[in-house]
Amino acid sequence: MKMTLESLRNAVGRSWKSMHAVCALRTCRNTMLISNVPQRRIGIQVGQLWYCSVDCFADAAHLRLTELSDERIVEMPHRPRQPIGLVMLSKGFLSGEQLRFATAQSRRNGEPLENALLRLGLANERQLAAARAAQWGCPLLKQERPGQPVEADVPATLLRAATAVPLHYSAAGGRLLLGFVYRVEHTLLHAVEQVVGCRTEPCFITPTEFEARMEQRTTAADCEERVFDEPGTPAQMANVLGGLAVEVGAREVSFVNCRDYVWTRITGKRRRVDVLFRSRRSADPALTENFFFQEENIGTWG
Repeated sequence: MKMTLESLRNAVGRSWKSMHAVCALRTCRNTMLISNVPQRRIGIQVGQLWYCSVDCFADAAHLRLTELSDERIVEMPHRPRQPIGLVMLSKGFLSGEQLRFATAQSRRNGEPLENALLRLGLANERQLAAARAAQWGCPLLKQERPGQPVEADVPATLLRAATAVPLHYSAAGGRLLLGFVYRVEHTLLHAVEQVVGCRTEPCFITPTEFEARMEQRTTAADCEERVFDEPGTPAQMANVLGGLAVEVGAREVSFVNCRDYVWTRITGKRRRVDVLFRSRRSADPALTENFFFQEENIGTWG
């Protein structure tokens, strides 16, 4: 059977597409043919987009960081149906007289009611954690002996900022239980789901349990956290990411806003780096001049 001209063109077209991976950067100047074999294809994957070189990735990161820097992340205020004092009263942790006395003391000293209850010895951390859990409709972590350390896949800076800590992780089920002390930080839950790729569930713990669990947490040997508290321009941040991409042999990158930081995870063939840039909207603009500008030659990509 003779092959028609049209079928020949289609066959050649399919062959060309299988040989040439298209860079997601529209201004990419790379005209090399790249074999589309997953384990051999070089470049950097960002979500569904693929960039053929660090130069293209850095240019794209500049645009993405500009978008993230302009975004305003607002944690929706939580307005419980009952204030914590009434929750404590309904649970039998306080009498009406004790609540009135603690309320008067807190107003006189200009302190939160919870602090007054602890200072006066009218309540303990466990009772307050139970009341917060009831306000948020979340479970309270059962009192138990400290278990095995949980390998944290979340930067310690973000955990400290949200007063949260990983409690249990199931790789098979793709589930991470995060314990919060004062409030559920939904921005953290969302960011972890986007970057780590697991389902997150909140519960409540006491401040003492939080500190103990943070001391127990471990990190993988090939993971590193770098924090830049002095915000820079998107161009400066992109330059830093480009240098780190070369350093770790980047293969995959994720971007997300989380609280006061832009969280970027760079996964490479040698190791993984979590980079946290403090957002310009949450810091003093005068600090921008002192931003650490990493001048790496990001054009070398091998």
